[in-house]
Amino acid sequence: MNYDQSILYKSMMYLMKNQKAKAFESDQAGSYSPEFEALFKENWPFVYRLLYRLVGDPAEAEDLTLETFFRLYQHHPSPQSEFNLGGWLRKVATNLGLHSIRSFKRREHYEMSAGKGALEEMPENRPAEILAQEEERRLARLALAKMNQRQAQLLIFRYSGLAYKEIAQTLGLATSSIGPLLLRAEREFEKQYQVLTQEES
Repeated sequence: MNYDQSILYKSMMYLMKNQKAKAFESDQAGSYSPEFEALFKENWPFVYRLLYRLVGDPAEAEDLTLETFFRLYQHHPSPQSEFNLGGWLRKVATNLGLHSIRSFKRREHYEMSAGKGALEEMPENRPAEILAQEEERRLARLALAKMNQRQAQLLIFRYSGLAYKEIAQTLGLATSSIGPLLLRAEREFEKQYQVLTQEES
């Protein structure tokens, strides 16, 4: 990732301090524990990557990552509790990402800018290939947005590299159920993708 981590970190902390001040209107607003800041620094990259793959827009992915960590701060997990931090972050981030791609205005903005931006950045001899790839990604995002939340999460987690056991822990399911559920989710994705392809042909 080519982002300047320190700038993102400062940006995130500034945003959260302002949010906290508004929420609590306290003289202590804006103070974060070293433990929370360490959690943020350690987990920011994987949450950002997950959201970037899901929404396809760097600025939107950053905003949603900030929102994910602000919700973590509001959640206040106890260090002594059996809290699955990675699973919680994945679930919240995925829910936010799916909500984002279901939002018409954000989706419309992305669809209009994606192909143009890719064409400007790539060699002149590859415009057809670039447009085809961008169109596939756009349709895949729209297909995910039309699926129910759990099926979309299953596919996102699996294709983000999570093992069945990790997916099960994140979603609170039995490990043995993940295979059949993924198979159904893949079939639903193919169905939605085909419908979108036919609508646009």
